[in-house]
Amino acid sequence: MKKKKRGLLAIVCDYAGDKKKYYFFSILSALISVAAGIIPFYYVADIITMLIKGKDKFNDYTFDIIMLLVFFLIKGCFHVISTSLSHVAAFQTIKGVRKKATDSLALASLGDVKKQNSGSLKNILVERIDSTETTLAHVIPEVTSNVILFIGTAIYLAILSWQMGLIALIPFVIGFISYLTMTIGYEKYFNNCIVKTKALNDTAVEYINGIEVIKAFGKSDVSYEKFKKAAKEGADCFVDWQRKCNISFSVAMTVAPYTLLAVLPLGGILYYKDIISLSTFIISIVMSIGLISPLINAMSHFDDISKAVTIFKEIDSIVSIDKLKRPSESKELPNDYGITLKDVSFGYEDIEILHNINLKIKPNTQVALVGPSGAGKSTIAKLIASLWDPNEGDIYIGNVNIKDLTLEDYNKIVSYVSQNNYLFNMSIKENIRLGNLNATDEEVIDICKKCGVHDFIMSLENGYDTIVGDSGSHLSGGERQRISIARAMMKDSKIIILDEATAYTDPENEAIIQKSISALVDGKTVIVIAHRLSTIINSDEIILVNDGKIEACGKHNDLLEKSELYKNMWNAHISVKDGD
Repeated sequence: MKKKKRGLLAIVCDYAGDKKKYYFFSILSALISVAAGIIPFYYVADIITMLIKGKDKFNDYTFDIIMLLVFFLIKGCFHVISTSLSHVAAFQTIKGVRKKATDSLALASLGDVKKQNSGSLKNILVERIDSTETTLAHVIPEVTSNVILFIGTAIYLAILSWQMGLIALIPFVIGFISYLTMTIGYEKYFNNCIVKTKALNDTAVEYINGIEVIKAFGKSDVSYEKFKKAAKEGADCFVDWQRKCNISFSVAMTVAPYTLLAVLPLGGILYYKDIISLSTFIISIVMSIGLISPLINAMSHFDDISKAVTIFKEIDSIVSIDKLKRPSESKELPNDYGITLKDVSFGYEDIEILHNINLKIKPNTQVALVGPSGAGKSTIAKLIASLWDPNEGDIYIGNVNIKDLTLEDYNKIVSYVSQNNYLFNMSIKENIRLGNLNATDEEVIDICKKCGVHDFIMSLENGYDTIVGDSGSHLSGGERQRISIARAMMKDSKIIILDEATAYTDPENEAIIQKSISALVDGKTVIVIAHRLSTIINSDEIILVNDGKIEACGKHNDLLEKSELYKNMWNAHISVKDGD
């Protein structure tokens, strides 16, 4: 079913929440302000008429002068009120937009999120949403009020003299037709600019993130040329568009405001033939001067409105992304923390990775998932961690299907640590405390000691207060993993998944970490994926995964006897160790 096309006001009202009423009062205040700027033209016309009639006493003009001052003050006051209200509503709307977008990403499956380009997402959620502030804070109240005032002034002139009302609109009609010619191909040009701008942003992010590899392999020239080309195309698309619009825009902005080009000669003919009175002629002259300016002001914002609508459509595409199907309230909590996979199949897009997996992991045991690269080990771990939902089949924690648990309850139960864990640009202490926001400094230090990372942290210049940099860039890969493990242990979940969590750690530190983890996970269900088989030989159960299926289960010695694949993997591992 095709979605109904929405205007900017309808979109904004969806996101503004309880502050949408501010927009109403902002538009009302702006209307009063603009009206207060137009009404004085009537009193100016009255003054001119009295001067022509020869009235020379100051008292004859006192009322008109006072009214000019009153409406000047009203205009200023209501402009301030309108702007203040619209800014409150604008920032609330931006907040609502960002919250809905980020909540949507948090509830979406990892696969759907990873389809999005990180540079584009960052560009939409930060720069592009911020760029709507001017439109939301100024354009909505000003455009609405100015259009209404134009219509009101035109009606007033038509009531005064329908001939003068039509005459005053002649320059506007010519200018408007010229303006409309700019909209020919608008969507094509604008979409081209959006595509080229996104490409530039993505290329810039890729260039910056890959600068180390680029320099290491001497590809600076090639990579810079790609960025340079994207930057040129990003500029050219706007320049070409503006060149196409120059003549039309110049004609529109030159002709439309000059209502006197028609009002003076044609109105003069009507006055000469006694069709209109002198006062009507003068009022028409003065009012026509203020007739088009509100509409010109409104028209100047149409491009901003189009851009804002496009940006909000991009936000809509994020907000409408498919979510993990979870209830708002858990039906019941698990009676234990064993894990069961029943007839689970899963694939990325059209490629099936797991085929009808049936697996039972006993509570309070440590199991290892092993197998060749690409066999599906990490996919099983991520399904258990609820980063995706199975295409077919179900996953149970204890007696409860994970789809019957809220994400909040589920996240309390499960901790997931991968080889590429993210650290935030804050201190080591605060990164670890994310596992338990209520943890004291002493509790953070205690868990680090138990995880075997305290000495490494204290060797840093600022200890626990060391800032790790963007994505933990100030630390090595192994150091980041050790901090991530400590953070997961700080969470104290009943189920812990370690997906090659020590892949970047040297053997000596890996042994320390494995020993520390063994002490910390007593009474918990632990799933380990490790590329060094020697680290998992003491697991309660080893599950051999091959080609998306469970090929064998058992302890280390059992698998050596009954599985040729496991035996070959073990021999290959031992030969590498011997070579070292």
